[in-house]
Amino acid sequence: MGNCQASALIDRAGRMVWACVPRVDGDPVFSALLDDKPWDSPEARGFWAIELEGCVQVEQRYVRNTPILVTRQSDAQGNAIETYDFCPRYPHQGRMYRPVAFARVVRPVAGSPRIRVRLRPTTSWNSEAVPISFGSNHIRIVLSYMAMRVSTNAPIGLISQESWFRLEHDMHFFMGPDESFSDALRPALERMLDDTVHEWQVWVRSLAIPPEWQEAVIRSAITLKLCQHEETGAIAAALTTSIPEHADSGRNWDYRYCWIRDAYYTVEALNRLGALDVLESYLVYLRNIVDNARGGHIQPLYDVRGKATLEEWEATNLPGYRGMGPVRVGNAAYSQIQHDAYGQIVLSSVQGFIDQRLLRMAGQSDFESLEAVGERAWQVYDKPDAGLWELRTRSHVHSYSAVMCWAACDRLAHAAQAIDLPLRAAYWRSRADTMRQRIIEAAWRPESKAISANFEDDARDASLLQLLDLRFLKADDPQFTGTLAALEADLRRGNNMLRYSAPDDFGEPVTAFNVCTFWLIEALHRTGRAEEARDLFEEMLSRRTAAGLLSEDIDPATGELWGNYPQTYSLVGIINCAVLLSKPWSMMR
Repeated sequence: MGNCQASALIDRAGRMVWACVPRVDGDPVFSALLDDKPWDSPEARGFWAIELEGCVQVEQRYVRNTPILVTRQSDAQGNAIETYDFCPRYPHQGRMYRPVAFARVVRPVAGSPRIRVRLRPTTSWNSEAVPISFGSNHIRIVLSYMAMRVSTNAPIGLISQESWFRLEHDMHFFMGPDESFSDALRPALERMLDDTVHEWQVWVRSLAIPPEWQEAVIRSAITLKLCQHEETGAIAAALTTSIPEHADSGRNWDYRYCWIRDAYYTVEALNRLGALDVLESYLVYLRNIVDNARGGHIQPLYDVRGKATLEEWEATNLPGYRGMGPVRVGNAAYSQIQHDAYGQIVLSSVQGFIDQRLLRMAGQSDFESLEAVGERAWQVYDKPDAGLWELRTRSHVHSYSAVMCWAACDRLAHAAQAIDLPLRAAYWRSRADTMRQRIIEAAWRPESKAISANFEDDARDASLLQLLDLRFLKADDPQFTGTLAALEADLRRGNNMLRYSAPDDFGEPVTAFNVCTFWLIEALHRTGRAEEARDLFEEMLSRRTAAGLLSEDIDPATGELWGNYPQTYSLVGIINCAVLLSKPWSMMR
């Protein structure tokens, strides 16, 4: 759940186990996701549990077309409660009200239920004790970076000692900044809940959803929007850090930052649904990144405020997901050279020159700023980089990076044409043509009839499936069909697609990358294997969590999901494939 400022993950028992404040990349006030202590242990920390005594069944659902979670707990005697979890978000006094706050409404829905509230926050990555004080109607929590207050009409004394008590009426909890709650709590939270439901349902109603797989597309779209830090427009790659790519792999990374690449794929997918608000906000963030670079090097990622330095360190007081550390904070990939970012900046921006629905269309000054990005792409497209998979100990001239640089120049020609600059259009078209010829000459391998992953040898990389979506090659081009055949032969594992199969910094890859499987589905459909594409898409949808979401990776042998969650790449794949494969509305009405 979230509100584009704060976000939280709730487990299958209704416990809030992950939430960072004051932003997605902040310190976790609830960090049990990265701990392995038993829930009933006195030492267990980092969660907020509202529990039904004698609970034997838990059911969860979202309020339709919202990120508001309803958890129903039932016992063997027919007693039951429902907890509504949400982060308030709605227009208020001419602006969007989206506080750093978590609201919980607990209702008795059957019998005479007894509940217990266990509120055990953490601070400084679980390295410091959290001072907690109890007032008459509130709980004050002093964190290292801010103080928070839980305002409630629940019995404070019973909560302070984690006692069981009878739930005889609705109870309300509002955890936000340490300020007095100015309104009567119960009607205020009920109004917040209603207004938040309305705001999300109106947003979903504005989307151009395909007729098939609507539930999956809507849930993915809502979650992608939750990954946007609305204050700046940045889009986080995921809401978590350090969920390993597979068991005990050490491939534990912090994904709570804005990758230029991941954000491009996110806005591209939401554009296909008509969610222009996300694009417009992101373009503001992107223009600031380009301005600050002043025509120079663009990093692969920044924090959600645009900060460039993301020093990586390990939080040793958290043992990690299922005890599989390390827990990393920050990401050293910020210092890498990844040339594909130049293409993704232009690809994200070019719609601004064409789409008249936008509140602010791009003009000549925006084009001139982007030309500096294009010049950089021209300079580096055939130079080594770390590649989109961010290899830490080696570099190559990666074909995907080179093609993305080509795309920067190719789309600049389109943008120049759209704003009637024919000489600049010809300039960028000439450069794009030169780059395309060079890439084909360097990456094509006649002996394997495939494009190689890099200019130096004959390697395989699933990112080459993107040559189709980028319009570098056409679906009936023998160079693409040969590349597709070679990729399937080397990287496909049943119904899963690896990123690459060669050993990397951590050995041979074990898990498949979910977005690569979605790229395969798109390629299958466009090369005439439509039935196979639909079957594989249905298989991928069956792998979603109970919340209808996907993480980054999957174990081909067991089907178990791994990696940070929810992963924007994977949700993008759901949307793109549904839009591509769905029957048109004209066949459904």
